[in-house]
Amino acid sequence: MTIEFQFNGKTVRTDAPTDKPLLWVIREDLGATGTKFGCGIAQCGACTIHLDGSPTRSCVLPIAAVAGRSVTTVEGVDSKAAMAIRKAWRELDVVQCGYCQSGQMMSATALLEGNPSPSDDDIDNAMGGNLCRCATYHRIRAAIHQAAEDLSGETA
Repeated sequence: MTIEFQFNGKTVRTDAPTDKPLLWVIREDLGATGTKFGCGIAQCGACTIHLDGSPTRSCVLPIAAVAGRSVTTVEGVDSKAAMAIRKAWRELDVVQCGYCQSGQMMSATALLEGNPSPSDDDIDNAMGGNLCRCATYHRIRAAIHQAAEDLSGETA
C-alpha cells in the first residue's frame, strides 16, 4: 500500500509496511537523520517531530497514521519560533552531547508557537517528556525564555 504525506513541505510517497514506525521511514527511507532514536517507547522525546503542527513521538507512530498529513522534522521546521529557538540554542551554548537536542528543539518550537510568553511552569510542562542525559535543562529553559524575548521584540 502506498502512503502519501507531506514531509518538510513536499509531497512524498512510501511503500513501507503500514506498521513501520515513522521514525524509521524518516531516517532510512527519506534520509533525514536529524530525528533521533532514543528509547523506542515514546518516553525520551529524541524522536519528536511535528505532526500537523503538534509535537509527536515518531518512534511508535506507524507510517499508516500519517497518510494525508503533514510531518515536519528538525531539518524542515522554519517558523519564526524555530528560528528564534535555533538562535538561542547557539547563543546560550545549550547543546552538550547533542543527541536529544533535535527533539528538544521541536518541542520548544511547538511551545513558543502556541504560547509566545511561557512561564517556567509552562516550559517544564511542555518539555517534561524530553529527556537529556547531559542535564542541560537549565540551559534549555533559559534558551526558550531568550527565544520568547527575541520573538516579542520583533516588529510585525
